[in-house]
This record gives sequence, structure tokens and C-alpha cells, in this order.
Amino acid sequence: MKNISSSIYSGIITHKRFKPKKHFFSYKTFSLLINLKEIDSISKKISFFSYNRFNILSFYNVDHGPRNGSSLTEWVKKTLSKSKINIGNGTIKLLCFPRFFGYVFNPLSIFYCYDKNLKLKAILYEVKNTFNEQHTYVFRSLSSSKVILHKCSKKLYVSPFIEMKTFYNFRLSKPGSNINVLIKQTDAYGTLLIAHQTGKRISLNSNNLLYQFLKHPLMSFKVIAAIHFEAFRLWIKGVKLVKKKINIKNNLSIEK
Repeated sequence: MKNISSSIYSGIITHKRFKPKKHFFSYKTFSLLINLKEIDSISKKISFFSYNRFNILSFYNVDHGPRNGSSLTEWVKKTLSKSKINIGNGTIKLLCFPRFFGYVFNPLSIFYCYDKNLKLKAILYEVKNTFNEQHTYVFRSLSSSKVILHKCSKKLYVSPFIEMKTFYNFRLSKPGSNINVLIKQTDAYGTLLIAHQTGKRISLNSNNLLYQFLKHPLMSFKVIAAIHFEAFRLWIKGVKLVKKKINIKNNLSIEK
């Protein structure tokens, strides 16, 4: 497909826990970096990939943003306006997993928001838990460097083995030939957990996407299975369970 800026990132996700028990796991995966302006065109050119329709691989608006199936572009722009950020007719790219046979679980999705001059103006970190809840952390992008740093307090119950009173330290590179997303979770006494996603950019076309699917045929199911399996391993190790106190269906916060 010519003139498509959307791409595939094939790589590895790792989790390393430091306390109260050391724990480590990793798995190979691939993500899509989708230019929201191109999603309809991509679905028309790749027969096994659909937009808002069931297929082998698919992308649904309802999986992100307001989660009601409405325009993600309009939602992002309205969200940015709350921070007095205007990207005009700029580009919004979303890093996420696609649906596999109608199913997906995205622990983290990232919206990269560019103005018409392709200057990165904002980033939205969309965090989900296994209770079908979501919180989006909205940051203005002030750095002109390739490395982006953000920090905020945790506002959504995610892991039953980590207290709520912790902080997210985001460190990521601007998407290019490679992608690098690192989240260090800390408390008042130091580092609890580091989650790291790396990937190499591959052109988004039928052949490459089919290859990634065949390489990871049950990826979405593997992600959710891995979450529960690793939770079981932590429980076996004797890590204390943290009780879920409140329910948050879908929320967002404007961060500094």
C-alpha cells in the first residue's frame, strides 16, 4: 500500500518485578501503529483485516476512547481541548493490539497526537484492567528530543498485587524505525515494577500482516492468559493481594 504511514511493530514485551518478590516474564508480540485517518483505507486493501466488522484481524472504535463506537478522532480532539491543545487537522496515531477473531485485550494503548507540521503535541496513555475498566492519562508533549518522559500518580486499579498509592514513570521514544515504551512503577520506597515494550518497524501490508498473524495466531488470547498465569505465580510466591475498593468504568485525567 503506497503512502501509508501506519505500520507494524514486531517485538517483545517484558515485565520485571522487584518487590516484595522478584518476578520476571516476557513474550513476543506485535502491535499496530494506526494513523486514524487511514484505518478505513487499510481495511479496504487487506481482505483479512476489517474496521468495525468481524474478521480474522480487526480494529473497533468501541475498544478505545469513549468506548461507545463513536469517532476516536473527534474524541481525542475534544479531550485535548480540555488541556487547551489544538492539533487542527493534524494526525493521530494509535499504538495498540488488533482484535484476533473478534477478541482483544490492550493493557496499554497510546495515542500520539501531531499537528499539521508533524510536531508531537500530546500523548494519551490508555490503561485498561481485566475488569473492563479504563483510565486515560493525558499529557502535553513539551520535549523536542526523541525521548519522552512523563510521570503521574496511578488512578486505576490494575494489578491485585500492587497498591494504589504508586506512580507511573513513562519513558518512550517517538515512533520511528523502532519503538520503545518503558513504564517504571514506583512507590515512596523505590521501584516496584518495570514494563517494557520494544519493536522493530515493518511496513503495514497484506504479506507482512499475514506473516505476523501466522507467527502469533492466538496473540490476544495469549496476552490475557499470560496475565492470569503470572498472577497465579505471584500468588504462589506469597505476594499479598490488594483488594479492589472502587469501580471506574471509563475515566481520564489531565496531567501536567
